[in-house]
Amino acid sequence: MPRRRRTVAQHARLRSPHPFTQLVKLLAVAATVVLVAVAGVTAYTAVDLTSEYVAEAVVVENQPAIPPDLGQLEGGVNMMVVGIDACEEHLKALFGERCEGPDAEGQLNDVNILLHISDAPRRVTVVSFPRDLLFEAPACDTPDGGRWGGGYVQINEIYSYGGLSCVMTAVSDMSEQQVQFGAMVTFGGVIEITNAIGGVEICLASPMRDENTAIDWPAGPRTIQGYEALQFLRTRYGVGGSDLARISNQQQYMSRLARKLVSEEVLSNPATVFRLASTGLRNVTPTQSLTNPLTLVQIASAVKDVPFEDIVFVQYPTVTASSDANRVEPNYAAAQVLWDALSANQGIEVTGAVGANDGVVAEPAPGETAAPTDAPEVEPGTVDPTTGSVALPESITGSSAAQQTCSNGVVN
Repeated sequence: MPRRRRTVAQHARLRSPHPFTQLVKLLAVAATVVLVAVAGVTAYTAVDLTSEYVAEAVVVENQPAIPPDLGQLEGGVNMMVVGIDACEEHLKALFGERCEGPDAEGQLNDVNILLHISDAPRRVTVVSFPRDLLFEAPACDTPDGGRWGGGYVQINEIYSYGGLSCVMTAVSDMSEQQVQFGAMVTFGGVIEITNAIGGVEICLASPMRDENTAIDWPAGPRTIQGYEALQFLRTRYGVGGSDLARISNQQQYMSRLARKLVSEEVLSNPATVFRLASTGLRNVTPTQSLTNPLTLVQIASAVKDVPFEDIVFVQYPTVTASSDANRVEPNYAAAQVLWDALSANQGIEVTGAVGANDGVVAEPAPGETAAPTDAPEVEPGTVDPTTGSVALPESITGSSAAQQTCSNGVVN
């Protein structure tokens, strides 16, 4: 690989979080992971809320036994979080053509996130896979006891063939990472979480307009919840029409949600915490490995001291698909650098842009100047001597939870 220049991310100045926030730092990872982590926080005061959560747990094919102490898991902890665009009855009108015609009953896994929690020292890496990703998926069991043969397929179709277990099998095969836990949530569930905490403030660097999702918003900060949360998470043309840009936009939402969740406004209010927890339990479908309250608490505890700069969101690297210019295929060489670093328990450093296809832009912190341009060159796959982390190829875009990003809205 050619040598590349390291870019220096701009970080916001963050105050030290309240001690109580450490237990729920997992909430800083993703909107969907919130549903899982909060369950552990409240398991001892609201056991009755978990009955339905446990009853709907998914059996995962070839799932290895989970030790009682997660510290015994070699290579860290991996959790697959899948977001489904199911046409829930109360949301059908909001999905437009997606919920009309013969395909309305289908369930597509449009959001696919692999959450990795490293061994000590603890770091968190969130890898988002594009919905338009074409690849060779392995065969897997189906929920009805059958067998799906796998093959060259778009990743967001896999759930409709084999459910959550099949998605986990496919991502585990692609990444060579053992995935011990999984959770599924619908877009409606994410909306409920957003509502439970009183909305999330996002940032628009320029006006955002998208007639497909009925967005017509001015530039600047905006607090979204309810229908607006769904609009923001689904918009594609509002950030230029690219699914890769949409992922970067969704990652902004995750980071902003994290800030809200660890704020005194939420965690100092017991009623809000309980409402958030009960909402999460009602809206998540976990794997059987994720139904033990002690396991949930251990996962939360594993990341309680991870600083925001070590919680990194990245997008799985891709190239244009040879069979379809509107789809993408894996960039296996670039991805291998990421997987090797995670397997070796090394930190990672994003050297590429904060988002793909200009979906988001960095928001400078008050008083900060532009990033220096004379940073030393660091070859991808090697350890940066100034940070001690592995420099990722520039084709892997992303940002840390310590960074502020804004949607780079494009008029449609």
